[in-house]
Amino acid sequence: MPIMFLGPPLTIIAAIYILAAVLPAFLLLRYIYRQDKVEKEPIGLLLKLLAMGVLSALCSILLERIGQRILHLVAEPGTVTFVLLLAFVVVAMVEEGTKFYFLRRATWNNPNFNYRFDGIVYAVFVSLGFAAYENIRYVMSYGLSVALPRAVSAIPGHMSFAVFMGLFYGRARLCHGWGKERACRRNLRRAYVSAVLLHGFYDACAMIGTTASMVTFLVFVALMFLTVARVVRRESERDVPV
Repeated sequence: MPIMFLGPPLTIIAAIYILAAVLPAFLLLRYIYRQDKVEKEPIGLLLKLLAMGVLSALCSILLERIGQRILHLVAEPGTVTFVLLLAFVVVAMVEEGTKFYFLRRATWNNPNFNYRFDGIVYAVFVSLGFAAYENIRYVMSYGLSVALPRAVSAIPGHMSFAVFMGLFYGRARLCHGWGKERACRRNLRRAYVSAVLLHGFYDACAMIGTTASMVTFLVFVALMFLTVARVVRRESERDVPV
């Protein structure tokens, strides 16, 4: 008796899941890459930055587990204080911190970092490498039902945090080139802090889960995405050498 084939092979199913997880990040990477109009970055460097994003995600998993254990010792689970500390300190500070660390290691002294807009390109590639890996984990764990919601919120969210990080990171590199080290350090701090604040507020609104917090979340996300689109367009049009 012939064996009946009842469904697609597991490899095809896995490929569909991975494609659903990675495609939103790829489309946003393509968008940012096309906005870099003065001088395109080397593909090898961009692939390295994606890998740095995956590495930052792996580091964040470990650090967040440690942070959550400590948090349970200092705050009562389920309280607003617990949620705010989890969103801002454990998640946002750790994830944006690992991204920023690997971003600087890979690009600060790289000779290809010769235009201000490069800071946005580099930060976005690291962040979307992080987001793509994170999204694969979510889709593999919870199924395709989470792919669409994350495609329209979490993935663009990571890109948005990165655009602000990259905005100040590019300005810091410009100040460094001018010999203004104090302004350079100030912009490096802004790069990290801006990403942490946006990420923390995004997560806090989503985690609290009340009607008011969800309305705030939707308004915040819409305004952030619109602002990011304007920032990217403005910085691309006004790009300058560093």
